Amino acid sequence: MARPREFNEDRVVTAAMETFWRHGYEGTSTRDLCDSTGLGPSSLYNTFGGKRQLYLRALERYHDTATAEQVEILRGPGPAKERLRAMMLHAVDTDLDEADGRGCFAINAAVEAAGLDPEVRGAVRRCFDRVEEELCAVVEEGRRAGEIRSTGDARTVARRVQSTYYGLRVLSRVHDDRETLVATVDGALADL
Repeated sequence: MARPREFNEDRVVTAAMETFWRHGYEGTSTRDLCDSTGLGPSSLYNTFGGKRQLYLRALERYHDTATAEQVEILRGPGPAKERLRAMMLHAVDTDLDEADGRGCFAINAAVEAAGLDPEVRGAVRRCFDRVEEELCAVVEEGRRAGEIRSTGDARTVARRVQSTYYGLRVLSRVHDDRETLVATVDGALADL
């Protein structure tokens, strides 16, 4: 008889995040979550309170992992425009390498559920705000170094970069030509 896996909440939330990321909130059944986490339906509900609560925890995990990875790239060494380009190219390459075309979990959640659920909206907004803050800091550094000449306040410029970045994440789900996506990145950065 197989021994049941020891309960590890981090592993369970990560497995649920991967399942929601791949199938979306509506496309993920309780059975899917049980299969991916190794928990039975009653354990899943007793531990997390339900599918929606687990989805919110999965979005928190995404914030703590993937959003943190974006921030790490933006805080890395090098000129401001190179760091912006590195973040965008990382997303392009990650999205193009994924066989299941899952894209960005936060963007997927924004499109699927944030308009209907204020807590999902808040969780997604937290991811977006964190990236925006880092982009704003990079824009300010780039301005001080003379790399970024765009007029307007730094937050507006950061939001323009962020809009391009998130647009790229969506575009890469339907457009698999890396050269075209890279040209979009380079064109956006040239305008800064």
